[in-house]
Amino acid sequence: MKVDIQSLGTFNQLAHEGAKQATQSLAQMTGIDAVVDVTKITLLNREDVGEELEGQDFVGVQFDFQGALEGDTVLVFESDSVGPITEALIPGGADGEMAKSGVKEIGNIMMSGFIDGWADYLEATIDHSPPTYIEAEGAEILPEAPQLDEQPQVFVFKSQIEWVGESVNFYIYMLPEYDPLAELMAGHAESETDAIPIDKLSVFNEMTTSGTEKAAQNVEMMTGIPTEAEVTQISFAPIEDVPKQVGNDTYVGTVVEFTGAPSGYLMVLFDEVSAQNVAEALMPTEPEGEGLTEQHKAAIEELGNIMTSGFVDGWANVLQTSVDHTPPRLVHDMGQAIVDPLAAQVGQHQEHSFIIESEMRTDEIEFSSEIHALPNEKELRQALDELEVERADETDADVEQIF
Repeated sequence: MKVDIQSLGTFNQLAHEGAKQATQSLAQMTGIDAVVDVTKITLLNREDVGEELEGQDFVGVQFDFQGALEGDTVLVFESDSVGPITEALIPGGADGEMAKSGVKEIGNIMMSGFIDGWADYLEATIDHSPPTYIEAEGAEILPEAPQLDEQPQVFVFKSQIEWVGESVNFYIYMLPEYDPLAELMAGHAESETDAIPIDKLSVFNEMTTSGTEKAAQNVEMMTGIPTEAEVTQISFAPIEDVPKQVGNDTYVGTVVEFTGAPSGYLMVLFDEVSAQNVAEALMPTEPEGEGLTEQHKAAIEELGNIMTSGFVDGWANVLQTSVDHTPPRLVHDMGQAIVDPLAAQVGQHQEHSFIIESEMRTDEIEFSSEIHALPNEKELRQALDELEVERADETDADVEQIF
């Protein structure tokens, strides 16, 4: 089954417009000025859904829907924001059962518009249940992702909504059943020439997961720090939204340009504390000076180069293509500032982008690392089209030889 880039873009825009309509409903009800910050479609393993929510408490409402699409959708608020939101709707009713009723009322109106928007576009019927109030920590706030034995990965539509002037975010997660969604997207394909085979996209995601695991083993071998691969996912978003995937935290890392099939850019990024910790684990002696020294930066360049080579060589091996990359360039800046010029380069040739993302972490010290790749969409599509799905079973062995 294939889905073309245009239909992926259409469905992403549909989710964005639904989130925008829901946000406008919030403003009309409460007077809260909010904007849709970013909307993306993500393909990832079930156990990784909602990983970005860890460490926070949430409340929200959940609906199940059925018809042309089947699955669940959730509107999630950070717990600290519920009081001001419900106070705006029900003055004096920001606590207890009245607060829960307020959240359900807000959620019902916002999410009804969201789901009805999908039905109108698809010219089909999508029914949804009454809202259920929920509260939980982290990913527990989300429903269990749809189960499908032969497909371990799921599509997730995620919109992040920002409360203007406040450091508060809301989220809309839509977790549709895999087969009905894939059939709908394939049915809306306009061009066979720019179609992506969905099963091969999943194979590529699995290969990237294997590469991340081997990269984590390399980090452990070089530094002695036990390191685990945490999350691997492929996201699809408008090119102008790509820098928002990384955010405005400050990172230290490396950037390379890779050429071949596919070409693009790859970033290995550490937060500042992680960069110092992992760099010092590589150093034979104590660093000279305070903060992030030249010794730290040289160690990060070395580590980034090894991690990058493994990833690029891994792609070349599995895709049976030739891929080279430039020497790593050290970066130390806010995430969006790092990604902006790269997205601008990729955006010269395409309106949307796949973003390949991986994370590695350790419990031994404060350490985490993110890997972001921005491939040329046309070249990735061609490489995937030529990929033999039967080689998926060979991926682990092949990548093991490289890392």
